Amino acid sequence: MNIRSKLLLLAGLSLAACTELATTGTAVDGSRFVADLPESVRAIAAPGQNLDKVVFLEQDNCYWYEHAGPVETTLLPLRTARGNAICAEQPTAPVVPAAT
Repeated sequence: MNIRSKLLLLAGLSLAACTELATTGTAVDGSRFVADLPESVRAIAAPGQNLDKVVFLEQDNCYWYEHAGPVETTLLPLRTARGNAICAEQPTAPVVPAAT
């Protein structure tokens, strides 16, 4: 298993603790940012990213952080030190046997 697969698996497992966040897209306190970012995500996130203002977007199953630049504030994908986006695996649809 390569490192990317391990990181994706780790990120996916960490989402199990955040079921309310994953289903609502907002933190429990009503803000759009994740109230408690899982330690596993913090551990693989590259330095220099704002881990206090992270959101999980259901559209792509990835974590994004708020970057306040000199001109504008925007969301950027949360990345690992190797540059990979930190995302959960897409749920697979159950396989239904064909009727015979």
